[in-house]
Amino acid sequence: MKDKDDYLFSPVSRTSRVINRFRRLPNRVRQLILRRRILSAILFVVLCFTLVANSGVRLLPRLPWTSSKFVIILAVNQGGGVMEWKGPTEWAVERTSIANKKAYADRHGYQLAIQDMSIKKRYAHEWRESWEKVDVIRQTMKQYPKAEWFWWLDLHTYIMEPSISLEKQVFNRLENNTYRSLEDYNPLRLPVEIPFVDNTHQINLIVPQDCGGFNLGSFLIRRSEWTDFLLDIWWDPVFYEQRHMQWEHKEQDALEHMYSDQGWLRSGTAFIPQRLINAFPEGACSEQQGDKRIFYNQEERDFVVNMAGCEWGRDCYGEMEHFRKLSASLQKKSWWWPFK
Repeated sequence: MKDKDDYLFSPVSRTSRVINRFRRLPNRVRQLILRRRILSAILFVVLCFTLVANSGVRLLPRLPWTSSKFVIILAVNQGGGVMEWKGPTEWAVERTSIANKKAYADRHGYQLAIQDMSIKKRYAHEWRESWEKVDVIRQTMKQYPKAEWFWWLDLHTYIMEPSISLEKQVFNRLENNTYRSLEDYNPLRLPVEIPFVDNTHQINLIVPQDCGGFNLGSFLIRRSEWTDFLLDIWWDPVFYEQRHMQWEHKEQDALEHMYSDQGWLRSGTAFIPQRLINAFPEGACSEQQGDKRIFYNQEERDFVVNMAGCEWGRDCYGEMEHFRKLSASLQKKSWWWPFK
C-alpha cells in the first residue's frame, strides 16, 4: 500500500494543489494571469513565424502534385562531355551549381528543370551548337504547362542570397525594376527609336545587358503567344545556317539583330539592371573594370553572380568555390541564421 507521503508528493497531488491555489485567487487576478499567458503565447508564435519567414524556409512542404508559377531552367552537361571528357574540377563545378539551384528552388517552392545539354550534339552539323537554348525553353514550357515564368541560368552561375525570392527581387516591383528605353545604357549602340513600338505591351522577356550587349546567362521569359512567336522566329534556319560565321555569340546575336529593327519584339522586351540578376565577378568585362553597373558588390549583397567566360582563360572552379564560401559566410552574418 502507498502511504500518505506518496500521495502528498506525487505529481498529481502537486498539480492539484497548484490548481486549487489558482482557484482561490480573486477573479481579477486570475484573469490578469490568464491574459498575460495568452499574450505571451501569441508573442512567441509571432516571433517564431517571423524568424521562419525571414529565413526563407517554407512552412509547408511542396506536395508532388502542386505547381509553381516559376520554373528555373539550369543548363548542364551531366554526361562525360560533348567535345571532350570532363575533368574533376568540371564535375565539381557542376555539382556545386546544381546543389545551389536545388536548395533555392526547394526553399521558395519553385520548380527546377535540370536540362542536360550533352544531347545537343545532334545540332552540330546544322551550326546550331548555341541555339539549343531556344529548343530547351520550348521543351521546358511543355514539361511545365501551368508555369508562367521561366528563369534561365547558365551552369557558371551562383545564387548568392538564397533567402530572397524572385517575387521580392524582381516581380513585386516589375515596372520599377525594369526599363525599356536604350537611352541611358546602350553598349551595342542599337537604334534608340524605331517605328511601331508599344511600350504599354505586357513584358514577356526580361534581359540584362553587360559590357558586350544582351546577356543570356541569366534571363526571364514568360509563357505567352508573343513568346511562342519569338521562339519560332529565333529558331529560324536563316539565323543558324546563314549567319553563323558573322555572329560570334550565336543566339544572343540573333536576338540583338531582331531587337534592332523589329517593333513587335521591342514591345514585349524589358531590360533589367545587370546586378539585379546577373552580376559579374572581377575578370569578366575586363575593359570596363570598376563599372558599378556590372560587377558584384559584396556590401550591397547582390543576388546572383554569373562567372561568364570563366572557361576562357580563368579558373571556373576557383571562382565557383570562392563565391560558394562567400555566400555561406554572408548568410551566417544574418541575424536569423541560427534559426534556419
